[in-house]
Amino acid sequence: MAQKRDYYEVLGVSRNATEKEIAAAYRKLAVKYHPDANPDDPNATEKFKEAAEAYEVLRDPEKRARYDRYGHAGVEGNVPQFHTVEEIFEAFSDLFGGGLFGDLFTGRRSRRPRRGQDVRADLELTLEEAARGCTKTVRIHRRERCNTCGGSGARPGSTHEICRQCGGRGQIVQAAGMIRIQTTCPVCRGAGSLVTEWCPDCRGQGMVQRKVELDVHVPAGIDDGMQIRLSGEGEPSLEGGPPGDCYCRIHVRRHHLFHREGPHLLLQVPITYSQAVLGATLDIPTLEGTEKLEIPRGTQSGQRFRLRGHGMPDPRGGPRGDLVVETYVEIPKKISPRQEELLRQLADLEQKDVTPHRKTFLEKLRDYFSPPNTGSHTSQEESS
Repeated sequence: MAQKRDYYEVLGVSRNATEKEIAAAYRKLAVKYHPDANPDDPNATEKFKEAAEAYEVLRDPEKRARYDRYGHAGVEGNVPQFHTVEEIFEAFSDLFGGGLFGDLFTGRRSRRPRRGQDVRADLELTLEEAARGCTKTVRIHRRERCNTCGGSGARPGSTHEICRQCGGRGQIVQAAGMIRIQTTCPVCRGAGSLVTEWCPDCRGQGMVQRKVELDVHVPAGIDDGMQIRLSGEGEPSLEGGPPGDCYCRIHVRRHHLFHREGPHLLLQVPITYSQAVLGATLDIPTLEGTEKLEIPRGTQSGQRFRLRGHGMPDPRGGPRGDLVVETYVEIPKKISPRQEELLRQLADLEQKDVTPHRKTFLEKLRDYFSPPNTGSHTSQEESS
């Protein structure tokens, strides 16, 4: 599989480009690579789709932030797959829908039936489920074809009348000088006919709302905010086109021990003063069990140690992350009389045994509080 190009490179904009600059750059590329304008260039359609994918990510502040941080991996499963040129113009109708530019380009959509609408779902996981991967069931509401009217929107036994606005063609052709513009009929919405009596179950819509359960296969290592696409599980198309997709947004619950940092996990572990000074062997919890970790003598509070391969898996099959263990010295608020006695003995020894760092600090402290010898300085000036 060919490696995807950087989205900023595709649109030809800088990484700090504004939304307006991104939209303008995409619109320029859409005109340049539109298949109708490049009938002899077989690569024009792919470049057209590539630009649409880049724009889909960079126009969305949340997707753009994830892309800036993680690259293509951060938005994998989060970007709709554009199968046809018509789908692109439907997705970005706000950008191409107005004026002569929009009419000329979106007029070609009538050649193919539209896809059904996409639907959204939310899926909550524990960190352990996200790490192992699992199969979960989501419940969604989506519109499905009405069984009573078969999706026509008409009462069974009733008839359809030809739309008078478009004469049954579903399209209206307008002439502006030598330019002919074809648009969808606003009365029948492209159907070419009108329902005389509405279906009592769907009230002329052709679809009814239903509750559906879907199985979602979650890959190991998925991160919070990512999406899983269930192809064809969206709403059907009443025009005979393919159904839409279902996008499941992942929410990973906060863990009581581990904090995720990309592919790595961070674990803060308390140690005693004696363990920090003398060193120790600790039993460290991981997602798979426990692992031994050697804490060397003289470990400082905030020092980090790395357990390779004990972080999160890569959902794309790359190397697994690490478990980063951060130690901090825990100071007890209450101690026994015997502990206090030993600590006081230690304190007496520490007063006599001054380390190089303490010695340097004490010298700086003494110099700070010692007043400068201004008298000798003055007498020297007078003698000169």
